[in-house]
Amino acid sequence: MRSGWAFRRRRARAPSDVISRKLEGVTSGVAGVCRLGAVRGAAMETVPGPARARFIVVGGGVAGVTCTEQLAGQFPADEILLITASPLIKAVLNFRQVSKTLEEFEVEERPSHILEEHYPNVKVVQSAVRALDAAKHKLHTEEGKEYIYENLCICTGARPKLIVKNNPFVLGIRDTDSAKEFQSRLAKAKRITVIGNGGIALELVYEVEGCEVIWAIKDKAIGNNFFDAGAAEFLIPQLKADKPRAIPPCKRTKYTTEGLEQEKKSLSEDGEHGSALGPDWHEGMKLKGTKQISHRVHVEYQCEIDKIYLQDDFVSTQKTSLAFPENGSEERKRNADEESWPVYVQLTNGKVYGSDLIVSATGVTPNIEPFITNNPLDVAEDGGLKVDEQMHTSIPDIFAAGDVCTVSWEPRALWQQMRLWTQARQMGYYAAKCIAAEMLGESIELDFCFESFAHVTKFFNYKVVLLAKYNGQGLGTDHELLLRCTRGQEYVKTVMQNGRMKGAVLIGETDLEETFENLILNQMDLSAYGENLLDPNIDIEDYFD
Repeated sequence: MRSGWAFRRRRARAPSDVISRKLEGVTSGVAGVCRLGAVRGAAMETVPGPARARFIVVGGGVAGVTCTEQLAGQFPADEILLITASPLIKAVLNFRQVSKTLEEFEVEERPSHILEEHYPNVKVVQSAVRALDAAKHKLHTEEGKEYIYENLCICTGARPKLIVKNNPFVLGIRDTDSAKEFQSRLAKAKRITVIGNGGIALELVYEVEGCEVIWAIKDKAIGNNFFDAGAAEFLIPQLKADKPRAIPPCKRTKYTTEGLEQEKKSLSEDGEHGSALGPDWHEGMKLKGTKQISHRVHVEYQCEIDKIYLQDDFVSTQKTSLAFPENGSEERKRNADEESWPVYVQLTNGKVYGSDLIVSATGVTPNIEPFITNNPLDVAEDGGLKVDEQMHTSIPDIFAAGDVCTVSWEPRALWQQMRLWTQARQMGYYAAKCIAAEMLGESIELDFCFESFAHVTKFFNYKVVLLAKYNGQGLGTDHELLLRCTRGQEYVKTVMQNGRMKGAVLIGETDLEETFENLILNQMDLSAYGENLLDPNIDIEDYFD
């Protein structure tokens, strides 16, 4: 089985006719931005006019930085331009290949100069992209500068879908700045309303203390994108229990740069989003409200926002808001709230709650706007740039990776795209391999990471492993589930079809991920084992490792 993680370095330069075949008559150089102040052979020559580069990557998140690093290593004699709106970039640290498809890593925010110091052929340009002129291979930035590329990789990520815009009491959490703003506003809050059921919402409602939380979701169970109703029931008690007092130290180094806060403030005022949050964005942040309580979360299921009222508008409607439900008491739920709040939400189930802040965590929208205007880029139904098996967009010489793109190839039977940190890193890495292969005139196979979906994360202080079709995605009705649950300790679910394991959800320290991964990849017929497959008295690893 081919390994998807061996990135082969080629120190030799591509032939000059390959280097220049796309930008005929234009030498590849970077005017006025060559940090080393030296000519880099035929591929780098200072010329008047727009800056020129063989490779330009747009986006300082995990996908963009990973792509930049791989290109820098593959083409050490060429300058790689990374254009990012944020003064900080996202670096992957302590990467560990847990198994064939599972990987763990940390994400750290760093000033861009650290990337430049580590890769001498990388130049970071801090600016947002205003427009793309694909016909001329040209990028226009908000600073009024122009950059001509030979190969472009768009890794601009996605931004939060706000339930309403221009409301001072509605906050979308996506990047570091918005997380810090949330922390600041939470410190003065007695109650917040969280709308959404994705990863950020799951993390947020668990981490918040000292504040009442109204959590409105459109699904029948929490975490619908990640696990089924059974797993949700396993996790729900954690919302009512006190959090462990022992909080591990933050693993992240906090960086500051001169003028950084002013730069970030300027970016925020201009409406530009920084790169998205890391997988443990809340570590080291004190997410605490004004009340002397631990967890106090009430979930409103199968509903969405109907209307939002500011305080004066709500008073004029003469509607009644509800007090925070205590201990699930239906009588208490019907009690009117005696407090006044700066903002109120009316849900589609008819209930009205007041709060100090509304957090919009209803998903993301790919950041494609600067690139699609007047350019024939194919856009998927979910708003992402369509990419083929080599991460090409519909325009030659333009690639895309991470949250900004949507795969248009027929996915492998056990894989699906989800806009997660794992896939952002994998796509950025693979996009660099595809760009390198095209420049060197070589063919490339679809990376092994796209064979079977795998993701490891943490929710409600439990380790969570998701494998392949973990929720039976696309399997129809002819599949069955095997379950094993020990309350407060572990939850194990396997998805079986025709005697073969198609997916699994593992919550807690089960130590089953590698064994189940092998069973999924090998598609071994397990019919003979039946329900004994999950018998806790049988050491399944001895059978199948």
